[in-house]
Amino acid sequence: MVRFAVVMYCSALVAIHAGSACSQTSSAGSVSIYPVKPIRILTTGVGGATDFASRLIAQGLTESMGQQVIVDNRASAAITGDVVAKSPRDGYTLLMMSASLWISPLLQDTSYDPVRDFSPINLVATSPTILVVHPSMPVKSVRELIVLAKSRSGKMNYAAAQIGSTNHLAGELFKSMARVNIVAVPYKGSALALNALLTGEVQLSFAPAGSVTGQLKSGRLKALAVTSAQPSVFFPRHADRCIVRGAWL
Repeated sequence: MVRFAVVMYCSALVAIHAGSACSQTSSAGSVSIYPVKPIRILTTGVGGATDFASRLIAQGLTESMGQQVIVDNRASAAITGDVVAKSPRDGYTLLMMSASLWISPLLQDTSYDPVRDFSPINLVATSPTILVVHPSMPVKSVRELIVLAKSRSGKMNYAAAQIGSTNHLAGELFKSMARVNIVAVPYKGSALALNALLTGEVQLSFAPAGSVTGQLKSGRLKALAVTSAQPSVFFPRHADRCIVRGAWL
């Protein structure tokens, strides 16, 4: 089962409890109350689920802690993780990231170790991944999509936020389980991937539920299924349950 999870991290050896005052000792030995300067939350592309979560958290922390909390977007999980891992271990550089943080080192060389270099603060959100298609696609179910994909082997594309992202892995899992040949097209972030689907540049995608709810309600996208054993509350009446007993419905 592929689910999208958003977790907040900081560089290793620092744990921040939002809304509480934490004491820190400076190099001179004096004690100050945290935070005494602005805090950065680094995350990936603008418009994605982690960006949305980061901005909600930043607003709440700014109000409760009395210091400005800034969202800093970077191009990929590998770049974002590298910046945070190399930052001072003082609690002023935080990381909001999905599973891409620990998936990226499995697929490419990264300068950070996801276990050694980060301390988790809190799980912020979880969401099932939604299989969505462009409304021009002549399919109303996963079964029909599989039949169509087999008839157009290698000619159907799906959007991925980046190589190693949750929606990329969901797409590859679908290919393996359904035995179809669809092509992954990576983009620089979830927003660009979603835009490619909306414009018909690609035919389908596996997207976090929260990022496509508006497009589903407006009819700009069609939902076929969720990657969970139970229907999603986002559209309980017209989506199949995707993965049941190891098979796509």
